[in-house]
Amino acid sequence: MFEIQEGLVKPGFRVNRAGLVVSLQIERPDKKNALTQSMWLDLAVLFEALAADKDVRAIVLSGTGGHFCAGADISEFDTVRRGERAAIYEDANSRAFRAVRDCPVPTIAAINGICFGGGFGLAAACDLRVASPDALFSVPAARLGLAYPVDAMADIVHALGPQLARYMTFTAGRLDAPTAQALGFLLEVTDLPPAIDRALEIATVIATNAPLSVRASKAAIRAVLTADPLDNARAAELGGATFTSADYEEGRTAFKEKRNATFTGL
Repeated sequence: MFEIQEGLVKPGFRVNRAGLVVSLQIERPDKKNALTQSMWLDLAVLFEALAADKDVRAIVLSGTGGHFCAGADISEFDTVRRGERAAIYEDANSRAFRAVRDCPVPTIAAINGICFGGGFGLAAACDLRVASPDALFSVPAARLGLAYPVDAMADIVHALGPQLARYMTFTAGRLDAPTAQALGFLLEVTDLPPAIDRALEIATVIATNAPLSVRASKAAIRAVLTADPLDNARAAELGGATFTSADYEEGRTAFKEKRNATFTGL
């Protein structure tokens, strides 16, 4: 298993830790944080490693240099996303989206500037999204003549609703931050640039709560969205485990003693 330390962990990605919260930044500002094929694979590895880290209770995903992510790096499409190689590229895409979507702890996208294409897909795969007023959203696949992986489209439909997902993908139109919030895609538009400040604030609050309870809630919400029997069974398993946990005992005791609970995830 890849072990994550602070700082530059793979080319184009930087990790910072603050207690139980991890900030993962896409760091390719000269390309508006557009992702190469190798970066899609690395992003999946990073999220998979964070998902296995029991000292992580929330993850904030953001970009550097004034933008969240411009999506895939189109400059390499002639070599890595055409013909027979296109399927390999789509697999890399899907693995990254899946790693974000399947992460057992809450994920928050902190968005400023451009959030296009695959970057929009990453934001849609996150649990929560906050943005700066300058954020701009688009899914320009129709202008490039390509299609989104079905799993990534599911994230977009869940985040936008089917009608707005159709509008965004059929027209390749753009949404500004206030409109995206009004339509329900964003939790908040913050007046505190960059949006990562607010995202970290929310993540810190999440990290103080009972992690088994939070994971169970995330799994239950997913089960509602997917209607998958396996997701439903997993949610029921996680929910049932909370009632025999030390954290449940601690929560009840702290309530009786009128103090803040200290949760260990056990």
